[in-house]
Amino acid sequence: MIEQLSTLLESWGISKAGEQLAFLLDPANIPFAIWETLYAPFLAAVFAYVIGMPLGILLVTGEENGIHPLPKPLMTVLNAVINLLRSVPFLILMVLVFPLSRLILGTTIGTTATIVPLTVAAAPYVARLVESSLREVDRGVVEAAQSMGCTTWQIVTKVMIPECKPGLISGATNALITILGYGAMAGSIGGGGLGAISLMRGYGRNQMLVLYVAVIILVILVQIIQSVGTALCVKTDKRITHK
Repeated sequence: MIEQLSTLLESWGISKAGEQLAFLLDPANIPFAIWETLYAPFLAAVFAYVIGMPLGILLVTGEENGIHPLPKPLMTVLNAVINLLRSVPFLILMVLVFPLSRLILGTTIGTTATIVPLTVAAAPYVARLVESSLREVDRGVVEAAQSMGCTTWQIVTKVMIPECKPGLISGATNALITILGYGAMAGSIGGGGLGAISLMRGYGRNQMLVLYVAVIILVILVQIIQSVGTALCVKTDKRITHK
């Protein structure tokens, strides 16, 4: 069966199809690459939200007309740092963060080492996503909570976050997909996973079958994440009548 498929693929102009099929069918290759592709972005997304969500909340609550205004110089510096980190292309940022990866993890090579630069790149993006979602909350609802004597913490946790939950879930979905894309790009400079397979083995060795399969799997993973995120977003949206 494999030999017949190899012959068919070679007739389509795919050279060394047998070697590529053997690589793709080896359980130690593609399944492990899928695991690497998922675990680093998921961990980076968690760490990015641990850092980025409080920053996003501060951007809204700490502004001049917010529920807990902070010093204007502090807000200016915070916005400038977030904008600066967001403006640096990921591959360049990854190289710049190599010393931090080496300090924390002891290495700059491999899938685990990409968690640090992925987190640094995603945290400011998450902060802006959270900020955008919180700004969609009806100002009247916040003012009503203030008039009832609610504290800043109560307003944020009991009013603002529950009210914009669909937006937060949608933002988290977009953030995870973006981080997954960053992780695939990291394969070009020492990261692992499907990105490394498609770039190093597929493109680098001109093994187009490996390249196509890796890209298709990445597309499927993105579709799954997007579908789950959309379903959760719809389920938590109070404006939609659920039967």
